[in-house]
Amino acid sequence: MPLYETVLIARNDVTQQQVEAVADQIATQLEADGGAVQKREYWGLRSLSYRINKNRKGHYMLLGLNAPPASVKEIERQLGLNEDVLRFMTIRVDEIDENPSAILARKSDDRERSFRGPKPAGRFESGRKRGYDDREEFRARDLNDTVEE
Repeated sequence: MPLYETVLIARNDVTQQQVEAVADQIATQLEADGGAVQKREYWGLRSLSYRINKNRKGHYMLLGLNAPPASVKEIERQLGLNEDVLRFMTIRVDEIDENPSAILARKSDDRERSFRGPKPAGRFESGRKRGYDDREEFRARDLNDTVEE
């Protein structure tokens, strides 16, 4: 059977469990038709490049499918009818990579580099800290007071 990868984007008002339920519906549909979901990755709630139906964020899910073409057509039809799904895209692939996708690999890299030690001084924090009395006008007044005495 041919292999496919499907990425779907669900609305941000739905919960992660509801997105998993959509994936479960796809899995049961495929199993009834003789196919299977070989890979399932939840990428999380991410910002969209542009607004889709007044949504700025969406839940992303990747599915690796091993299914006949007719059942993939039916799954795409069901996803198009589902109001919680904003967009989906299915492509045919030669093999389904069992390793984590680039999105999840990048997330794990961010987790590994989360603590980098104390922060260096910022652009405006370098040098001597100035208090309220250290401004130029107060220093000028203090100099004038000492000269007049």
